[in-house]
Amino acid sequence: MNLGFEEEQAPYKGPTQKARFWTEAWVHSQVYCPNCGRQSITKYENNRPVADFHCSHCREEYELKGQKSKFGAKIVDGAFSTMCKRLSASDNPNLMLMNYDLKRLRVSNFFVVPKQFFIPEIIEKRKPLAQTARRAGWVGCNILLSRIPEMGKVFLVRSGTPVPQDKVLEQWQRTLFLRNEAAEARGWLIEVMKCVEAIGRTQFNLDDVYAYEKQLSQIYPDNHNVRPKIRQQLQVLRDNGYLEFASRGHYRLIIR
Repeated sequence: MNLGFEEEQAPYKGPTQKARFWTEAWVHSQVYCPNCGRQSITKYENNRPVADFHCSHCREEYELKGQKSKFGAKIVDGAFSTMCKRLSASDNPNLMLMNYDLKRLRVSNFFVVPKQFFIPEIIEKRKPLAQTARRAGWVGCNILLSRIPEMGKVFLVRSGTPVPQDKVLEQWQRTLFLRNEAAEARGWLIEVMKCVEAIGRTQFNLDDVYAYEKQLSQIYPDNHNVRPKIRQQLQVLRDNGYLEFASRGHYRLIIR
């Protein structure tokens, strides 16, 4: 994988247009489909409302966002109402996120958030624009990257180094089972996955997860049976090969 941009191919003068051209050209020439491994993905025609790329083999779709600095806890996105509609749509694209260095014309980080991780809990509604604004009353949204488990951030390039393709494909496949779950069920599974990650050990017990009961209660205030819900999610994660029961009340993350 070549991490450099081809500067001489950019037909634009403005820095924003140049950056968009370079990043799209790089993805088209260098990025494989993380779902099926096909060695190239296809760029859609310009001005498509949602997706930027698709895989002609498995039909996965991807939206690209790039910026010079590393992505923080949240990403500014478009209209809140549009995003809410996308969450329930079967063709909601996966999100590609790229950090680039324009001085060196190189990709620093590139990762994909699979679409199964897009749930209402990671979308933050912004305040309406002021009445003095050109689009007065318009309501945007933020994508809360901090609410996405690390397993939901599939790196192809990390800190300027390509990640082996077999590792990328394996990580992608491990969470595809979430697509078979309804939005609310996915939300609970993803939150419990985050709790398990926060424990920081491959082996843990039920009390370790119960330590996040208050946090989960704040996210789901209408649920008054959080501990049984936690046990249920751990069962689903076990059934789908994400973790295994080591013994009664003890669990082990499955690391391949």
